[in-house]
Amino acid sequence: MTPHRILVVGAGFTGAVIARELADAGMRVDILEQREHAGGNAFDFVNEHGIRVHRYGPHLFHTSNMQVVEWLSRFTEWLPYRHRVKALLSDGRFVTLPVNAETAAIVGLENVIDVFFRPYTRKMWGMELEQVDPSITSRVPIREDLNEFYFPDDKFQAIPKYGYSALFNRMLDHERIRVQLNAPFQPGMEREYDHCFNSMPIDEFFGYTLGDLPYRSIRFHNVTLPLPQALPVATVNFTHDGPYTRVTEWKHLPGHGYPPWHTTLTIEEPCDYRANNNERYYPVKDRGGLNRDLYRRYAAMASETMTFVGRCGLYAYLDMHQAVSHAIAAASKFVARCDAGSTMR
Repeated sequence: MTPHRILVVGAGFTGAVIARELADAGMRVDILEQREHAGGNAFDFVNEHGIRVHRYGPHLFHTSNMQVVEWLSRFTEWLPYRHRVKALLSDGRFVTLPVNAETAAIVGLENVIDVFFRPYTRKMWGMELEQVDPSITSRVPIREDLNEFYFPDDKFQAIPKYGYSALFNRMLDHERIRVQLNAPFQPGMEREYDHCFNSMPIDEFFGYTLGDLPYRSIRFHNVTLPLPQALPVATVNFTHDGPYTRVTEWKHLPGHGYPPWHTTLTIEEPCDYRANNNERYYPVKDRGGLNRDLYRRYAAMASETMTFVGRCGLYAYLDMHQAVSHAIAAASKFVARCDAGSTMR
């Protein structure tokens, strides 16, 4: 039989994993990526000082899903890494995040919400704490112990030994995968294929006919200093009311370069996606669920030959391991459906 021809829109984790799974199953896959690189928001590069930088903010792989680890390990070796985060208080002291017993004692348990959660929510989401879905703040729970790690409960925590970009290059290196960069999706392209897995914003695909789905974006400000080291840990969150939420010093991450006279930092400034060249990073989960309801109305408009995937296609926040797991499941379901159809014929 002639292999199915599949179109995948987007070469981030979701699109790349789906493409590899379908290619391994014998299908021919074309990937359209509107950026100049594969890897989605996990893309990284080595700068002129020999320091590896994640262009779209720190990506720290962590999971307890060992199926995902096993799948990705086909394309990378790993460097163990357990992430630690500090918050910078107004008096210059660094305290541990997530808030643990020591941090709560320093700022006062009664002040934790106002010091750490309320200002961050205003900057990150452009809303008051009472307006966002509670699941957002519950992602970083207050702890009663002295834990110092940001992901204390995940069994596997590591970083690809040669970077995320190298991982993606190996994942997409397949004779039945063709990747086109600087190639945005154009309406009607999907009609040339048997099926399309689409990670573009679903409201954009449908021409915003039901209205816009809101997203938050991040402006990244990179600075290199003539210092061997600037921060006590890889990431420091700000508690002030200024526009920035956090800063990451890349040399703290294993395998990210250690030049003795320079260090590179990335400072993050949240904003509306329309103020950042329509770069969509975080779907907005409002407490009333209005945005999710709008997404469902868009999803109901999809045809049988179109599967929306990824953060923007599903209008959902997905960690890397969740994106990989979802992609494997979506590809497996599609292959099984194709196999069943072939058997019936």
